[in-house]
Amino acid sequence: MQITVVLPTYNEAENLPRLVSALFVLPLDLHILVVDDNSPDGTGEIAEKLKQQYPGRLDVLHRPAKAGLGPAYLAGFRHAMQAQPDAIAQMDSDFSHPVEALPKMAAEMEAGADVVLGSRYVPGGRLDERWPLWRKALSTFGNFYARTILRIPVRDVTGGYRLWRRTALERLPLERVRANGYIFQVEMAYLAHKIGLRMVEIPIYFTERRWGQSKMSFRIQVEAALGVWDLLWRYRDL
Repeated sequence: MQITVVLPTYNEAENLPRLVSALFVLPLDLHILVVDDNSPDGTGEIAEKLKQQYPGRLDVLHRPAKAGLGPAYLAGFRHAMQAQPDAIAQMDSDFSHPVEALPKMAAEMEAGADVVLGSRYVPGGRLDERWPLWRKALSTFGNFYARTILRIPVRDVTGGYRLWRRTALERLPLERVRANGYIFQVEMAYLAHKIGLRMVEIPIYFTERRWGQSKMSFRIQVEAALGVWDLLWRYRDL
């Protein structure tokens, strides 16, 4: 199975070389696409050097400015689909998603799943033990809130660690996706459910980023909660 891993980056100079190295030692047929939003810390330049270090295995898509997580992923998906890999993975570039879970996700796809989600909320899945109680409660409630309102039959609808079968991803009306921030993950899960894709979850341990500063904030999570109602109305025709 050929897999393209889409990595959106913004100020990930410390993380990107380590993550690329960790991905390429996996027993998988991997290609990496870095989507950089003109990071001021030089992440884009580092990605270009990695492209030279891994010829034919790593590409870089440069965007002119930071324009949101959703548009970065959509640009990456469209670029990746042109090469027609069997599957396209999405993950954070900060080591919050366990690299070692990707082979398990690939195995679930080979067994018939259209989308495999790395889940913090199925048995065996966990959140970072160092997180404060308020942050764990907010994350847990946010998932319960979104999946209950939208009736999505998975436990973790806000997680960003996913593996998509390319032919399944091509069935989604990506031209209608408008989410900028973390509501993008909810919107994509909702669309997958609405068109009948087979979604499977595997447990992961979600840890805090190893290097750099988190881009998540209380404001972002509140915006995501309000955006759920927009999704319910906007996709009522599906």
